[in-house]
Amino acid sequence: MTPITEVEGRRIALSNLEKVLYPATGTTKGELLHYCASVADPLLAHLRGRPVSFLRFPDGPGGQRFFTKNPPPGTPSWVNTAEVPRSDDKAARQVVVADLATLMWAANLVVEFHTPQWRADAPAQADRLVFDLDPGAPAGVVECCAVALWLRGRLADDGLRAYAKTSGSKGLHLLVALEPTPSEQVSAYAKVLAKEAEAALPELVTHKMAKALRPGKVFVDFSQNAAAKTTATPYTVRAKERPTVSAPVAWAEVESCGAPDDLTFLIDDVAARVERDGDLLAPLMDPGRAGRLP
Repeated sequence: MTPITEVEGRRIALSNLEKVLYPATGTTKGELLHYCASVADPLLAHLRGRPVSFLRFPDGPGGQRFFTKNPPPGTPSWVNTAEVPRSDDKAARQVVVADLATLMWAANLVVEFHTPQWRADAPAQADRLVFDLDPGAPAGVVECCAVALWLRGRLADDGLRAYAKTSGSKGLHLLVALEPTPSEQVSAYAKVLAKEAEAALPELVTHKMAKALRPGKVFVDFSQNAAAKTTATPYTVRAKERPTVSAPVAWAEVESCGAPDDLTFLIDDVAARVERDGDLLAPLMDPGRAGRLP
């Protein structure tokens, strides 16, 4: 029998809690849901107000994975949605994770959370800029850290303050709080900086996606600033071999990184980090810290 849990007055069926989703670590679905509840405050802060896309992996990362923007079949009537028109569906809507009940309902589906750089009440008006630093083997997160530090300095030259998080995969994400700015302008600016990074660090950086150019280099992906693109939400668990998290990191950790394990965080690591450090990305939600695009 599927257990029913009441969360903030909402009754939610939580299924298959003993199911092992990550064989490499023995992590169960129940443990995944417990993680989401344990970091609910900062996770909700980064989800709230933004239309969510789900990467679903109900049988774990080794099973079927599929990306969906539409509210899944059976979405409860109390789950908030927002109109997000698309070229193929002008009336399309997406889930907005507004509260703990919605978070736990969504987590029960076994998902990665992905969000755009804009809020549902201001489509295509970015309040964040993002760089996805994606290493091509044999480069790894250590090389990403070197690129991140260069970008941090370059952004600072323009009066913009960058914050970092792991991708939960191989690389890093850099985020900047912005005064609302059209996404296309943010994309153009990010592309300029990606090209500058390549010019400054030609042995280490490429701004082009072509796989032939990427071995041993860090691809500075600026494309996720486009209005139609999304990025893994801070604190989301990834559909990787182990239950890695896209976890905020301090710049001191970026500066001292000497090996991939230095910036690899599993679900068992993150709640303690939040307890100790708070949300290292909280400044992104402070309007007083939002920068103006040059």
